[in-house]
Amino acid sequence: MKLYQLINITIKMGTTAAVAQGIQSFYQDAAAQGRLLGVFFSDIGQLNQVVILRSYASQSELDAENARLAAQEQLFGAAENIIRYSVENFAGFDFLPEVELGEFGPVYEIRTYELKHGGVPHVLEAWKNAVPTRTEYSKLTVAMYALDGTPRIVSIWPYASLNQRSEVRTKAVADGIWPPKGGPQWLTHEMQSMIALPTAISPLK
Repeated sequence: MKLYQLINITIKMGTTAAVAQGIQSFYQDAAAQGRLLGVFFSDIGQLNQVVILRSYASQSELDAENARLAAQEQLFGAAENIIRYSVENFAGFDFLPEVELGEFGPVYEIRTYELKHGGVPHVLEAWKNAVPTRTEYSKLTVAMYALDGTPRIVSIWPYASLNQRSEVRTKAVADGIWPPKGGPQWLTHEMQSMIALPTAISPLK
């Protein structure tokens, strides 16, 4: 099982760079476990958000990092700029490869769908059938389902521009490729989308 984590941070306006530097220091510490994949700031959607994407090789790694994060006295060395934060843990869709690092943006769309009870296996099957063709249109960074909180999935899609995003999504729908057949009926009406850009420290660009 591929394990991922999203850390969602609400920051004071204009403090993205300072918070990102603190995040970089925290994860460069010798005690850090896991792998930093992306650090993004919101551009469209809920503003003043920083989103961290990380991966872990094992549950013990994830647990150790959660404990290390919770034990900080000075959150990311930038507590004065942080209003609140939350941690969400996920399993990656098992048919997808590990997240590939590189320059695929700079526009990243982070989409969250809440699921009806029992929806995860049905959504996994629907995506398994549709993703190979959908990713011929544009890259998929990651798709994952929640291991805590409300049943939901999160997918992250990189685009060269907002125009490319619109063009790709319109074509995928017109061609009958997306949304994946058999998936939408397992979604609730609770859906969110954020357009986010990589910070200077983000491995994903």
